[in-house]
Amino acid sequence: MPTMLSVIDASNAIGVSVDTIRRWEKKGLIKAKRSELNHRIFDSAEISRIHNKTSGEHEGNNYRILKSKVKSPYTVLELFAGAGGTALGLHNAGLEHVMLTDWDKNASATLKQNKPDWNVVQGDVRNLDFNGMEADVIEGGFPCQAFSYAGKKMGFEDVRGTMFFEFARCVKQVMPKIAMGENVRGLLRHDEGKTLSAIINVLKGLGYKVAYRVVRAQYLDVPQKRERLIILGVRNDLDLPLLFPREKDYTISLREALQGCPKSPGQEYPPKKKKILSLVPPGGYWRDLPPKIQKEYMMASYYMGGGKTGMARRLSWDEPSLTLTCAPAQKQTERCHPAETRPLTVREYARIQTFPDDWKFTGSTSSQYKQIGNAVPVNLGYHMGKCLIAMLENKPDLRTMERAEPI
Repeated sequence: MPTMLSVIDASNAIGVSVDTIRRWEKKGLIKAKRSELNHRIFDSAEISRIHNKTSGEHEGNNYRILKSKVKSPYTVLELFAGAGGTALGLHNAGLEHVMLTDWDKNASATLKQNKPDWNVVQGDVRNLDFNGMEADVIEGGFPCQAFSYAGKKMGFEDVRGTMFFEFARCVKQVMPKIAMGENVRGLLRHDEGKTLSAIINVLKGLGYKVAYRVVRAQYLDVPQKRERLIILGVRNDLDLPLLFPREKDYTISLREALQGCPKSPGQEYPPKKKKILSLVPPGGYWRDLPPKIQKEYMMASYYMGGGKTGMARRLSWDEPSLTLTCAPAQKQTERCHPAETRPLTVREYARIQTFPDDWKFTGSTSSQYKQIGNAVPVNLGYHMGKCLIAMLENKPDLRTMERAEPI
C-alpha cells in the first residue's frame, strides 16, 4: 500500500518546499488525492520519483510501446481513423479491425503503408453504407460540431449533417456491443455542454447505456500532457461493465521518450526567431526573455491579459511534453526542443505520441506533423483497448481499470 502524505509531510520527507510540490501538481507531474477530511494528500513514492527526475537522477527508461502478446477474438470498425494512433493502440491491445475509414488521402495512405492487411477505405463517410457489417466495437474520433436546438428534442434525426450523425448512423446500422467515441476535452463545455448532452441522448436513444471520462495520457504511459474525452456506450441488452483505464502513479519524461530517437526532417526557425528562442531556458517561455525582447517578440500580445504560456515555449527534459499540435512552430503553441534551438522533428513528434519508429507517415512534412498532432497517442489507445476487451469478456481488472456508472 502506498504511503500517503500531506503536502507539509511530503515537503519534509523529500526536502523540497511546499510550493515546489504544489507546482509539480499544477504541472500535472504528480496527482493529489483527498483524505477523509478532504485534505490534499500525495503518494510518497510518486513524489520521490518526480524529485529524482527533476534533480537529474534518472533510474532507467520507462518509455515503451505497449503491446499484448495475446490476440482477442473481438473486432472493431473504426471511423475517422486518421494516421492510426487509436487503431494501432487497439490492435496492440489485441483487437482486430474489420474496417478503418478516413477522408484524408495522406492519413489513409499512412494506414495502408504500415498495415497493408488492414481494410482501409479512403473517402467521405457520408457515402458509406454499414448495413450488413458486423463488429463488436464501433470507434470514432468524430469532429465536434454545434447542433441547432430550436424546437428540437435532439434525437438521432436532429444531429443529421454533423460527423457525429455519421458515427451514430454507423452504430445504428451495425448495433455493436460497444460504441466508443473520442474527442477533445473542450467538448465538455462546447455550446455550454449542450453538444455533449445531445450526443449522450442520441446514444441512449439507440439503445446504449453511456458513461464518459476525461482521460489524461501523461498518466497512461505517454510522455505528453494530453487529455481526451472518451465516451463509452454498452448495448442495453448486455450485462457488461463500463471501464476506463486507472491512472498510473508515474509519468514519462521527454528525456526518456527521445533517447535514441532516429533523425528525421523537421521545420526550421528563421534566424531572427532562432536568436530569440536561444535565450529561453529549458521549461521556460517568453517571460524568461529580457524585458525589451519580450515586447519585441510578443508585440500587441504583450499588453493583453492571460499568461500566454505557450509562446516562445521551450520544452523541459524532465517533464512530459506539452500537448502536441498540428505544427511544432506555431507562435501561440511553440514546441521548441529542450536543448537545441529548433522545433521538434517528425520522428520526435511520433515518439511523443508513442508511435513506433517503424511507423512511417506519407505526404509532405507539414502533412506528417498534422497527422501525428491530430492522433490519439498509441499507448492511450492500448489502455482503452484493454478496457474494451475486459468489458466484452465481463472480466474487469480493477488493478488497472475503474468502473463507471452509466449516466
